[in-house]
Amino acid sequence: MTARIERLIQQLDDSTGPSYDARAELIDIGPDVIPAIIDGLPSLGGFGQLTAIEVFEEVADPRCGPALITLLSSDDPTVREWAAMALASLKINGAVEPLRRAYRACLERATPPDWSEPVGIRWALTELGARSPVVPPLTACLRASAADDAPGWPSAHFTEIINDLSDHAQVILYSQFWRVDAGRTYGASDTGLDRELNWTASWEHLVEDSRTWSLLEASEAPTGDNIFVAPTWIDRTDLYPER
Repeated sequence: MTARIERLIQQLDDSTGPSYDARAELIDIGPDVIPAIIDGLPSLGGFGQLTAIEVFEEVADPRCGPALITLLSSDDPTVREWAAMALASLKINGAVEPLRRAYRACLERATPPDWSEPVGIRWALTELGARSPVVPPLTACLRASAADDAPGWPSAHFTEIINDLSDHAQVILYSQFWRVDAGRTYGASDTGLDRELNWTASWEHLVEDSRTWSLLEASEAPTGDNIFVAPTWIDRTDLYPER
């Protein structure tokens, strides 16, 4: 069994196909594979480490926590992002401070806050109760009027949400549109706008710049009773976290 597990772990790096079969076999074996995967992580490339993270999440064994925390220092931003999200989905004890350090490292590298790595780390911190997004009362109320399982807010309220968030000094990073049809959710066509924010500007300027971009987006957004919008926004403390 040990030789088989070690062979499967090495196959995790083969993106031509064997990695998918190896991943499935390792998940099927279960918790017995975790120590061997942890030992084999340093020998894997980025693809293999990402696949290993998928195995960690599926097996859901908390022993992988320290290894995932170590991966927060990887040279690969996608590995760092996936490790952060896995730490949150597995509710790993002791992950909050390493995640905060990883987020500060993103800011120190001048990674734009709307890139996937900082977005993923913020999600992880929120899931672990270490970050509380600012949700103004009107925005909260408008969401409550939609179905409980709706993916965001009714798009008819998009302009109100934009102004409410901006009036409460929140920077809207981007918005995703969804169509709900017969109980199923589909991605809706976006506006095609490629917003660019100057992250060296003052916070006040960023707030108003994001308001302008978002209102332009709202004017071109898909419409209909079954269209929902899910904006992603940040607070000043997300760009200037306390140490």
